[in-house]
Amino acid sequence: MASRQTRSMSSSLAAVVTMAIGVGLLGLAVLRWRQNGPGALVWLAALLVMLAIRTPHTLRNRRNVVVDARKDVAEAALLAAMFLTMMVLPLLQLATGVLGFADYRLPSGAIVAGALLQVPCLWLFWRSHADLGRNWSPGLEVREDHSLITRGVYARVRHPMYAAIWISVLAQPLLIQNWIAGFLVAPAFAAMWFIRVPKEEAVMRLQFGQAWEAYCVRAGRLLPRWTA
Repeated sequence: MASRQTRSMSSSLAAVVTMAIGVGLLGLAVLRWRQNGPGALVWLAALLVMLAIRTPHTLRNRRNVVVDARKDVAEAALLAAMFLTMMVLPLLQLATGVLGFADYRLPSGAIVAGALLQVPCLWLFWRSHADLGRNWSPGLEVREDHSLITRGVYARVRHPMYAAIWISVLAQPLLIQNWIAGFLVAPAFAAMWFIRVPKEEAVMRLQFGQAWEAYCVRAGRLLPRWTA
């Protein structure tokens, strides 16, 4: 176990700086809503809702006492890639249009599909944070008095928050039709899923032992498992 620390990854200077950049780009993107079209408006609205859901948890959980934190180069790279492709690049395009050379066009129904996907995405994102409570962290961390949550949406799915993000990732190229600002998030999140999730589950296995193993039997990774 790593030495105890009273500040989690969410309170680091890098997180504060990158969030400030994101907020600035968000403001510029909102000002260009006419040029960006309806898909961008849906994406911006969903982003604002996700920020509204996550921010209170981020601020509250800064007070967590972290007893084990896995902060290696791969973890930092995965988080940076997700922040870049899921927030910075889309906002950069919507704020300035500088990536317009990589635009593509889909049928109008793609925007409708992307908008509809926001409903399960945002519900799962909200419910996952609500069920995890003080146990949520943006990084691979174990807090003091960490709990194994097996209620609510976690009763049958081990990673409902990742499921919500998968839905968001699938919707983004439909709403922001640009190979860089819209599509790149898909390989970035796929890398996070296949590299980070096994590490996260290894941490949970080490922390909770047989309780975690029993939970894995009755709960699927992304989809509900109704029978053991």
